[in-house]
Amino acid sequence: MTRQVSVWGGGFWLSGKTREAALDAACELDELGYARLWTSGGFGEGVPSVYGEVLAATTRLGVASGILSIWHADPADTARTVRGFEQDHPGRFLLGLGTSHAPVVDAKAEHTYTKPYSRMVEYLDALDAAELPAQRRALAALGPRMLALSAERSVGAHPYFVPAEHTAQAREILGDGPLLAPEVAVVLERDEDTARAIAHEYMRGYLSLPNYSNNLRRLGYSDDDLAGAGSDRLMDALIPWGDLDTVVAGIEEHYRAGADEVTIQVLTAEPFTFPSAAYRELATALL
Repeated sequence: MTRQVSVWGGGFWLSGKTREAALDAACELDELGYARLWTSGGFGEGVPSVYGEVLAATTRLGVASGILSIWHADPADTARTVRGFEQDHPGRFLLGLGTSHAPVVDAKAEHTYTKPYSRMVEYLDALDAAELPAQRRALAALGPRMLALSAERSVGAHPYFVPAEHTAQAREILGDGPLLAPEVAVVLERDEDTARAIAHEYMRGYLSLPNYSNNLRRLGYSDDDLAGAGSDRLMDALIPWGDLDTVVAGIEEHYRAGADEVTIQVLTAEPFTFPSAAYRELATALL
């Protein structure tokens, strides 16, 4: 599979207040040559409208949900929406699915977070029944069972919040062929105190979610590494930071570990402002 460089983004893309700026940013990413835009949408209801809007605003850029929660999006409705994307923009949308997290699912009081693996299998069965091809979906897989399922029932895996050592293990489980597209957060900031402040604030929320913390424990990180906003050791493993060369070197570790596509998330102190200059700078080195 040809190496691809993509972009991962969250709230900036989903908020209606920043939608016009988001569509302008998507057009620039398209022109710069990024392969795909992965945007979150896992904690809302159904398929966010932003996916179709980005597809309509661009000419080449792929779009992927990263991720859509199987607890909060009806599979028949999801399949119908994705088939519409495929009809209007052939080959450009990839449905990224995930099991979300117990604190998020249980807080909505509509479902109880039990047997997430079985729930994913049932969801994929429903997509099959709705005739949505496996090649139009990927799984946000972390553990060995979900990674194996992603190879069997989808185009591949989109792990989030993982160091390069996880990418290497994921490739071994997936084998040759299935897509492996890890998200990699980066901080283009030379000042160490500033970089660490930005990165640790980002880490804090994810370390409170058991799917991520347990995955990092499987990799050998300790409770001390995972406490609060995380240790500097964990930050250095997860988040390339520093000047352009250093950040690019950290991204390249994932390609060497077996990634086909790295989905880059540039972290800043202003999450609802798109860091266009940083993505332009990264494009000069990676595209």
